[in-house]
Amino acid sequence: MPGLSPTRRRELKARVRTPMRRSIMAPMQLATGTVVGGKIVVEGDPLTEGAVVTILARESDETFEVPPELEAELLESIAQAERGETISADELIERLRPIV
Repeated sequence: MPGLSPTRRRELKARVRTPMRRSIMAPMQLATGTVVGGKIVVEGDPLTEGAVVTILARESDETFEVPPELEAELLESIAQAERGETISADELIERLRPIV
């Protein structure tokens, strides 16, 4: 992949191991937090009382697999981001608006 060193390419390929499944997701809010005393302390605005949440904890050894075509697209996307070829969140939302 252009823009990626061989070492970085190997690191990224090592992460790409679990098949992806397509799904339709309901609108949701993204929040970041830290576990303190066994409870999650959410950063920023508090969540609505009674909100149902799903917790995704980062694991250092998580991997996933994808078909070769999707892997190439993913690696190229990562290379674009590393080269600074990105768009703002506002622009992304505007581009997605006609699709959703």
